[in-house]
Amino acid sequence: MLDHIGVTVSDLAGAKAFYDRALAPLGIGVMMQVTPEETGGAGFLGYGSEGKPYFWVGSGGPPTGSLHVAFTARDRPSVDAFYAAAIAAGGRDNGPPGVRAHYHPNYYGAFVLDPDGHNIEAVCHLPA
Repeated sequence: MLDHIGVTVSDLAGAKAFYDRALAPLGIGVMMQVTPEETGGAGFLGYGSEGKPYFWVGSGGPPTGSLHVAFTARDRPSVDAFYAAAIAAGGRDNGPPGVRAHYHPNYYGAFVLDPDGHNIEAVCHLPA
């Protein structure tokens, strides 16, 4: 089981604006911030829920490649809300909300590309 994951972005302020809006419908927000002064270089934002940051977004140079991260949504309307918020925040469509039966009959997900091209997904595994 993963404890946390981190992704490098080219513009931390821009990424914050995107992720604040895109992840809010999933109940995920900034739980912790680490400044460049504290690390001696990069700044980090720890996104999470229930008091635990588990998705870290950091500066420190250009991204070295794209990443796919999937966040659990409590229900299908939350997937829809994530997609709408992410697109409104400047994300690019990479697969609108819908059932992905090739994964399993109840796999309901949506995919967006963040400003650095990372594939961000919200998924609900519950039946409609």
